[in-house]
Amino acid sequence: MAKQSSPSAGALRVADLNQNSSTSFALRPDAAALKAMAAELELLGLRKLSFSGEVAAHGGADWRLTGTLGATVVQPCSVTLEPVTTRIDVPVERMYLAQYEEIDAPEVEMPEDDTTEPLGQWIDPEQVMIEALVLALPLYPRSDGAELGETVYAEPGVTPMRDEDARPFAGLADLKAQLDKTSKD
Repeated sequence: MAKQSSPSAGALRVADLNQNSSTSFALRPDAAALKAMAAELELLGLRKLSFSGEVAAHGGADWRLTGTLGATVVQPCSVTLEPVTTRIDVPVERMYLAQYEEIDAPEVEMPEDDTTEPLGQWIDPEQVMIEALVLALPLYPRSDGAELGETVYAEPGVTPMRDEDARPFAGLADLKAQLDKTSKD
């Protein structure tokens, strides 16, 4: 069987890991790598990305990766498109299981434990770093004071319906206005 090549420079070959002690790692991509990651993830900027931790044996055949991800990301505001800077500091954990059960069904619910992975020949902290960063990014970043306004459309001559009009008691105000108008007449 041919020896499989490493998925990245920092990948750890499982066969070379020591069962009796943990293997530490510390990743801090250079400026060119940060720029490439920012472009791939459609970020305006990515700074101070670091991922450090360790891989240790867990039981007889499984492995556990634990670490801390830190990064400063700049994304466009979801309302104004102004740059929004966010600091991310999150713990990261992955369990690599030798007896991983892949669910092969057309529709399945996501398992509650989303930290488990099948154990292969390599454990790649760089891949885990990128995945953890993507999962930690704010989905809808907002700059301070940015609010969604109300946009109202209607045909000419028609009173546009607003969010207030769709509320359960909004019709009562109109009814009261009509009753007041008829009582004055």
